[in-house]
Amino acid sequence: MFRLDADKRVHFCDGVTRRDFLHAGSLGFLGLSMPQFLRLKAMAAPKPEKDVNCIQLMLVGGPSQLDTWDMKPDAPASIRGPFKPIKTNVSGIEISEIFPRMAKHADKFALVRSVYHTAAAVHDTGCQMMQTGRLFQGGLESPNYGSVLRFEKGPRGDMPPNVLLPHMIGQLGGNLPHGDTGGFLGKGYDPFVLNADPADPNFKVPDMLPPDYISAVRVDRRRSWRQEVDKSVQYFEATNPDTKLMDATFNQAYTLMTSAKAREAFELSQETDEVRKRYGLNRFGQGCLLARRLVERGVRFVTLNMFETVFNEITWDIHGSAPFSPISCYSDLVGPMFDNGYSSLLEDLSRIGLLDTTLVLATGEFGRTPRINPAGGRDHWPQCWTVVLAGGGIQGGQVVGASDAIGGAPKDRPVTPAHLAATVYKSLGIPIDTELKTPQGRIVRLVDHGFDPIDELFA
Repeated sequence: MFRLDADKRVHFCDGVTRRDFLHAGSLGFLGLSMPQFLRLKAMAAPKPEKDVNCIQLMLVGGPSQLDTWDMKPDAPASIRGPFKPIKTNVSGIEISEIFPRMAKHADKFALVRSVYHTAAAVHDTGCQMMQTGRLFQGGLESPNYGSVLRFEKGPRGDMPPNVLLPHMIGQLGGNLPHGDTGGFLGKGYDPFVLNADPADPNFKVPDMLPPDYISAVRVDRRRSWRQEVDKSVQYFEATNPDTKLMDATFNQAYTLMTSAKAREAFELSQETDEVRKRYGLNRFGQGCLLARRLVERGVRFVTLNMFETVFNEITWDIHGSAPFSPISCYSDLVGPMFDNGYSSLLEDLSRIGLLDTTLVLATGEFGRTPRINPAGGRDHWPQCWTVVLAGGGIQGGQVVGASDAIGGAPKDRPVTPAHLAATVYKSLGIPIDTELKTPQGRIVRLVDHGFDPIDELFA
């Protein structure tokens, strides 16, 4: 006989409490069997949060909203530009003809067509805000999304939690930070930077992969060296705070160097020629493929810079005359490069079941002027542009916000970089009211009050 007056809540081995068991005696009156009751109880229970990754595609140079994802075909020729809109696989959504493959995947991504900021129309400040949610002021540099994710959730096994491909952003004309570091969290939270071109036929990860000729004996010697370094670190870290940073950096490099799993993640040669061609045999396409391999194997956050500079290189920065790019490059080079890399990334993440748990954020640092300039290009325009989001809980096949008739300003649902930051953190499962502490003791809220996530994006 069991008692009804137990003084503690009792759990049985299948997770049913005594109270649940006693209630089960009255289920017959409700027309429910025990299995039906347990199914209903499981449905009502809170579901665990998904552990979401992120791939941020930085479209350095600032894509023109009017020539990519927010076309105005009925506007005058001086505004609408040379490209035509095409239908997508979602009724009512059209994008530029320069993205024929992307048009087949509109059900997987969402467009936010009302993004803007009010800071200076320079590349550097836009990069800051699109990678951190904030403009850097008073000498305080905010950490990028990947650094915050590393700070909050740490690494998975041997894999670095935050990787930047292929190089950090270089000179954009402003000589300002770009928001791609650990900021005030410290250099220990900087991303691991590849510093190599994945499209190079001889690609390998420098300063990480041991040369083929390193024997097991030499690896053992490295371990002995590691022990000697540990002794030195223990001696110095009490008097020199930078020693802990050095130790953390060394540990990451050493772990990467000696981890078979980490080495294998970077081995693009394991992919077939067909797959590599599908992504595009260029820096961005192979970077997208490498980003996919990294999140497959446990990297939490990958930043892929499509370009590192806007000078003397074909980029999204279409001022129309040297040292910048002509608008024709959108159809000749830059558009197809993005179309193949991005579309292949979405296809593969979806195929292997990782799109739902991987946020893919594609954004430039601003848009372009509605009116075409005398050189036949478009200039900087932070007043309105489009951002593309997919995966990580984002509901594809929708457009949020709208621009005015010439794509020059938000007409409804204006969205700032801070709103986007809140959206990224919501996808990653990090509360936006999380507080971080600067080295000076200042408490900084992850996202400022009043900037909530774009909730309609989520399924």
